[in-house]
Amino acid sequence: MDTKRFIVATLLSALVLVGFEYFMPKQSHQEVAQQAGQTDRQTPPANGARSGAPLAGLSSQPVSVPAPQAETRLPIDAPKVSGSIDLLGARLDDMVLRDYHETVQKGSPQVRILETAHDPQPNYVEIGWMNLPGGQVRVPDAQTVWSSDSPKLTADHPVTLSWDNGQGVIFRIVVSIDAHYMFAIDQQVSNQSGQPLSLYPYARVDRAYTPTETGGYLVHEGPISVIDGRLDESSYKTLRTGATPPANTAWSKAGQGGWAGITDKYWLTAVIPQQDTAVTGSYGYQANSGAGIYQVGFIAQAATVVAPGATASTSSHVFAGAKEVDLLERYEASLHIPDFWKAVDFGWFAFLTRPIFYVLDWLNTLLGNFGLALMAFTLLVKALFFPLATRQFRSMGKMRQLQPKVKALRERYKDDQMAMNQQMMALYKAEGVNPASGCLPMVVQIPVFWCLYKDLYITIEMRHAPFFGWIHDLSAPDLTNLFNLFGLIPWDPTVLSPFLQLGIWPILFGATMYVQQKLNPAAMDPAQQRMFQLMPVLFTFFMARQPSGLVIYYCWNNLLTMAQQLLIQHRMKGDIEKTAAIPATGRK
Repeated sequence: MDTKRFIVATLLSALVLVGFEYFMPKQSHQEVAQQAGQTDRQTPPANGARSGAPLAGLSSQPVSVPAPQAETRLPIDAPKVSGSIDLLGARLDDMVLRDYHETVQKGSPQVRILETAHDPQPNYVEIGWMNLPGGQVRVPDAQTVWSSDSPKLTADHPVTLSWDNGQGVIFRIVVSIDAHYMFAIDQQVSNQSGQPLSLYPYARVDRAYTPTETGGYLVHEGPISVIDGRLDESSYKTLRTGATPPANTAWSKAGQGGWAGITDKYWLTAVIPQQDTAVTGSYGYQANSGAGIYQVGFIAQAATVVAPGATASTSSHVFAGAKEVDLLERYEASLHIPDFWKAVDFGWFAFLTRPIFYVLDWLNTLLGNFGLALMAFTLLVKALFFPLATRQFRSMGKMRQLQPKVKALRERYKDDQMAMNQQMMALYKAEGVNPASGCLPMVVQIPVFWCLYKDLYITIEMRHAPFFGWIHDLSAPDLTNLFNLFGLIPWDPTVLSPFLQLGIWPILFGATMYVQQKLNPAAMDPAQQRMFQLMPVLFTFFMARQPSGLVIYYCWNNLLTMAQQLLIQHRMKGDIEKTAAIPATGRK
């Protein structure tokens, strides 16, 4: 029976390792070496590709990609971002984040979150109006040249873009930006045509390339929305296969308010309608000779009617920036954006993952280093689970004391497996030992491990967070390598195999795991002993590809576990000596 249990446990361990390799995100060695926060560049769509998105329920309006004209750009100069607005089409299509760089290397370029239709990774925001089906009002398009009342958009100075359609209708877009990543948009229509107008205001995010998804099954990347309190996450493939002509819409949902956009691992571009307005959100895809265009956005369900001589306006917001948890939650509270925090993929276990992140973030603020915060968090976890750990180690200590008796039973009943199991269960019952009780603390701590792993991987607060020494990014693997003598040999072993990457911290982890095994009761079966001796080696290579922050956590956790185990064993030894001394002192 013990052998069968061992085989089952071995198979489950193998499944865990294989599952991590299959489901978890994978990085090439080149990506790891650069510690890059960017996706592969792809060929932009050919000039003339249609970018006008037919949103749900409306007819398609072809809009061509405007030719690049540097003189039509309005600069953006804000505390956290810089870039420009293309006055040809009023597109928000050029922006970099001042506080974030692509790698940890000195002089690394700033992260570019918005790019023009002529750049390698087109990603931009369009704001406009659509006619009623069959409507004759001339509305602005990608070829419209807007005028600005100011030479620059700053956090202290909004700008007003305006365009006269030549039919007595003036369109205006008032744009302002806060100190972070949120744009406020006010679309205005002044009607001097003598006839009432009916127009549908819309806003959408266009992405004219297919990025390399780096998150695996651990983090969502692609179209995302919250409408009527329900989160929807779709893949790029779903949009490509599900978009149907003539609207080319893959998904749509009617509701009130909400938000929608395209998310990457750390970045988000989203449009946010006025929260008391009935809108239809949609995902679409327009195929062309290039990479195609993914489109996510909103359009008003009811047309805005502008009477002759009147002006009508519609408010919305655009977010383009880093998915900083605290900032998203502040926007959620101040702008009443429903579940905006869900842009960070905390997953199904968000009720655990978020609190763990808050604790880590608080400790980082307190200690000034995320590595130290991880160590302090480990101490807190150890304190929380100390009663369970005490029970575990006491059970293990009793199992160690029973090993001679267990060995004798194995020898006596080696030809009768059923009798041996019965005698062993009777021995455990007589001695008050539960062999399974030692597993309870490990099982209870599995959710903590998972949530910590997810926090390390998905939250931008831990991206490029340094530790000490050679660790400059706790969210990336340890880049040192035993197989080139830690850089002494000018050779990259991973060109032969990605498994030839073994850093200092994974080696330390394997060493602590090996020492920890020596403190536990040895398996009686020789095959089990050999398997357990092999486990530190296997896990050392497995952890070599995991975030260094997670490896540091486990090294520190192993050291604390060993110290805790030695302390409990010392107390148990003292209790046994006291118990043994009572009969001797009590004898006359």
